[in-house]
Amino acid sequence: MKKIVVTGGSGKAGRAVIKDLLEHDYEVLNVDLLPPAEQLCPYLKVELTDLGQVFEVLAGAYGVVHLGAIPAPGIRTEEVTFSNNTLSTYNIFSAAMALGLKRVVWASSETTLGLPFEREKPVYAPIDEEHPLYPESSYALSKVISEEMARQFNRWSGIPFVGLRFSNIMEPQDYQRFPAFSDDATLRKWNLWGYVDARDVAQSCRLGLEADIKGAEAFIIAAADTVMKRPSRELLAEVFPGVPLHGEVEEFETLLSIKKARALLGYQPQYSWRNA
Repeated sequence: MKKIVVTGGSGKAGRAVIKDLLEHDYEVLNVDLLPPAEQLCPYLKVELTDLGQVFEVLAGAYGVVHLGAIPAPGIRTEEVTFSNNTLSTYNIFSAAMALGLKRVVWASSETTLGLPFEREKPVYAPIDEEHPLYPESSYALSKVISEEMARQFNRWSGIPFVGLRFSNIMEPQDYQRFPAFSDDATLRKWNLWGYVDARDVAQSCRLGLEADIKGAEAFIIAAADTVMKRPSRELLAEVFPGVPLHGEVEEFETLLSIKKARALLGYQPQYSWRNA
């Protein structure tokens, strides 16, 4: 039984990840500053900005799923968010390398792509991993820097690093709000009307631990559809006129491309608000 440490395991994504890993016969340790609402596995209170504590909890693990962070812009000051997220991720990466972990899966973010698309418009859609990165907050900047850190730690160690650029994470109870979004196409333009179910986040993390990945890769992780009842082509033309559409896009297909995740991870989103 492979031991996986999940940082931030008490949060929305963390809860789903732990449940999924346990269902697939992994041994799991939840490390977080806050105790879980439901104790699914052993829990330790850990300060990830303390390198010594990080070494202690990662010792003996096969891999780590690093979700622990200040989870969005605007929760703390820009300086605190940047310092906390960058240092904690550095500590996880460096301890993983020193201890010889076999895999690092970690939470990057869709915000790296230019959200909320005010200063910079999308260069094209659907946005994929080749799209330029336009961090517009210290939170997004911490994720861009962490992606570069992952490339360097992979170069030094050979350990695969899988960065997952999660879209807006939702749980089933959140879906009751979705029908109202279609009243105004600008309400959710800030991430091209994207979202992802927490259970599909969990799937992507498990696949990140298992897939045949050699380097440091980043993947957009989103649902297969948008939050809207209107066609994706129509939304893009109305709100972002002049942004070119690359390839065929089905009626409600996501404008945050998951083709790379499908191809390299085997990611297949299972959940949609349309049939919740």
